[in-house]
Amino acid sequence: MSASTEEANAELSEDARLHVWIDQDLCTGDGLCVDGVPECFVMLEDGIAYVVEDGVALNDPGMAGSLALVPRGREDLVVQAAIICPGECIFIEATEGDTRTRLN
Repeated sequence: MSASTEEANAELSEDARLHVWIDQDLCTGDGLCVDGVPECFVMLEDGIAYVVEDGVALNDPGMAGSLALVPRGREDLVVQAAIICPGECIFIEATEGDTRTRLN
């Protein structure tokens, strides 16, 4: 995690919520995200990872158009999935009130 990401995390209140999306063009299909947080990520028939919200794969339209809310208690696991992703395709955003901040 970069220093700016750590600073952003420190500034977030407990009311902030994390959202996650995957850039499918960058996804290498390794599935590490699915292994680590299956309630937030899924591999579909195309061999590419997508985010999941409330048990539903957000593959239409995918990419930033499919921003999924990270369940409470899974935030650290999702951040870890983004860190270890070989394709560097997992993007995390924090929403606090009307403000959205990209953390990576």
